[in-house]
Amino acid sequence: MDNFQIETAQNVTINQNVAHLSTRIGSFLIDLLFIVGYYVIIILIMNALNLDMGNMWALMMLLSLPVFFYNLLFEVLMNGQSPGKRINQLRVVKLDGSKPTFGSYLLRWMLRLVDISLASGSVALLTILLNGKGQRLGDLAAGTTVVSEKKRITLEDTIIADIPLDYKPTFPQVTTLSDTDIQTIKGLYTKAKKNGNHNVILKLHMKVTELLELKTEMQPIDFIDVVIKDYNYYTQQM
Repeated sequence: MDNFQIETAQNVTINQNVAHLSTRIGSFLIDLLFIVGYYVIIILIMNALNLDMGNMWALMMLLSLPVFFYNLLFEVLMNGQSPGKRINQLRVVKLDGSKPTFGSYLLRWMLRLVDISLASGSVALLTILLNGKGQRLGDLAAGTTVVSEKKRITLEDTIIADIPLDYKPTFPQVTTLSDTDIQTIKGLYTKAKKNGNHNVILKLHMKVTELLELKTEMQPIDFIDVVIKDYNYYTQQM
């Protein structure tokens, strides 16, 4: 349940990083702390006002309305986040990655009673585990899910490249590059190669040969690949 892919109406594939269940529970507990803190403040204020029991209960009911609508209000006002979700970098989105409508938030909130309140969260827990897209009943009905906005570092995001043990470097000039340089080069190269964008690779080839002050007869795509591997080779020798 780490991620899933969806294809939009425009035939664009989007990777969704589904929020881990433990992180969602943590966000729920953070929100609960905010609610408890709110009630503590209310009680302290009412005690200071010395209200009679009838007025105290009436005021308590009135001031409890924000708690009743807590998740709905915050998700609408904070674009799919509650304070707990914001702290943990989670967000409610539509399955296609778009912003949910008010109707989606409302439907999701209404089914919260079944998901969480009536069964102490067991229905939501079971549905999320079985669904594979991080959806509780409310999400299934609203066409939403909860995603993590934390950057997940992959091998492609680093300067690391696989090189054989008997690798022989070609361009010692790569040692003049910095980690930031090679990370930028690798990022552009990987993305261009994945998308079949040869123009980017050609421009990258021209820029790197200029930086390294060298000439080569190698094909641009092979040259950039060698530069990345050479840099990794030399950094491993340090």
